[in-house]
Amino acid sequence: MGFEIPVRVYIEDTDAGGIVFYGNYLKYFERARTDFLRSIGIEQSVTIENNLIFVVRRVSVDYKSPARLDDVLSVSCSVMSVHPTRVLFAQSAIRASDSTHLVNAEVEVVAAGMDTLKPRALPDVLVNKLHMTVGNTDV
Repeated sequence: MGFEIPVRVYIEDTDAGGIVFYGNYLKYFERARTDFLRSIGIEQSVTIENNLIFVVRRVSVDYKSPARLDDVLSVSCSVMSVHPTRVLFAQSAIRASDSTHLVNAEVEVVAAGMDTLKPRALPDVLVNKLHMTVGNTDV
């Protein structure tokens, strides 16, 4: 499962039917990726100061079951692969109370220069930190 964060569903997250609006899962996944990177020593505020940002290039999402108001979700993030300019993450949202798998996603993130918004190589120190977590389900 990898790195996990808890996310509670608030009314602002739901649609008129009382279920989580599908786009909000991307926000939950962003939070989990940010906290995951922080947990392995990659602070995005520092990468920005060094003219490096992470840009989402592609997202593939499989919605399996809805989350509802007041549910507590376990949102996970793990590294599937690391390439010179990009990282592929596996992410999921599971209802904590009954372990129901709600959403699975693959998110491809590209390293880019903040000034140019063009792809650039990930610094070796970041590549090494990310490589150490590939396939690790206990990040």
